[in-house]
Amino acid sequence: MSLAGDRIRKQRETRGMTQLDLAQRIGINNSVLSRIEAGKRPVEDSEMVLFCNLFQVTSDYLLGLTDDTLPLASQEDSLSFFGGPDKYTPDEIEEMEAALARYRKTKQRLQEQLQKRET
Repeated sequence: MSLAGDRIRKQRETRGMTQLDLAQRIGINNSVLSRIEAGKRPVEDSEMVLFCNLFQVTSDYLLGLTDDTLPLASQEDSLSFFGGPDKYTPDEIEEMEAALARYRKTKQRLQEQLQKRET
């Protein structure tokens, strides 16, 4: 059995789905899904996208590159939040506020330029 096939089977079973249910949901033949889960057929890229979207897991998880099922953006310590607002230091907050002020001034200036061009 392939790791991807095994993980697809586990995700399907966790959701209480039969092979026929899953095959119909992603638009493949039940026998194809059976062979994927048994490791007798590789998962095609287009199928991988469908499995990942349906199960809300990453392809890295299904392929066995990580044991974490959640996409990075869903993880608590996501880089996009840098630990969360409660972990920002006063100097970091000051820098972010200054950057936001610069951004807003630039945005306002661009909007004014666009308005001048339109008139």
